[in-house]
Amino acid sequence: MILAYFDGLCQPNPGVGTYGFVIYRDGRKVHEGWGGVGTHTTNNIAEYTGALRALEYLIEQKLTAEAVTVRGDSELVIKQLRGEYKVRDAKLAPLNAKIRELFFRFQNLRYEHVPRERNREADALSNLAYAEVRRGE
Repeated sequence: MILAYFDGLCQPNPGVGTYGFVIYRDGRKVHEGWGGVGTHTTNNIAEYTGALRALEYLIEQKLTAEAVTVRGDSELVIKQLRGEYKVRDAKLAPLNAKIRELFFRFQNLRYEHVPRERNREADALSNLAYAEVRRGE
C-alpha cells in the first residue's frame, strides 16, 4: 500500500508557488520531494503540481501496480481530480488533464481529502521549497 501526500503554497496569492510531497510504502517513508512552481502562479496551481510530481515519481519508480492513495488537504483539487467538481479555471485545466491522463497508468489509484493536520509533512516541504526559492532571489 502506497500513500502519497501532497501540498502547495503560494505567497502572495498569486505570487511565488512551491510544492511538497511525501511517499509512504507499507507505512515507511520512501521519498520526499519539493520545488518551485514559478512566479505569477496560484495556490491551486501549486497544489496540483505537488500531486502531479508525486504521481510522476511513482511512475518513474514503476510502482503503478500497487494500491495507491493520494492525499491532500485541498478539497478543491481532490474533488476536481475525482470528477466531483468541474475545472472552471483555464490555468488548472491542463494540470487536471495531465493528472487524469496519468491516472490510467495505475491499476488501483484513489484520491482522498485529509485535514491539514494530517498533511503536515507535505506542508513543511512546500514551506522548505518556498524558503529555498526566496533565498535564491
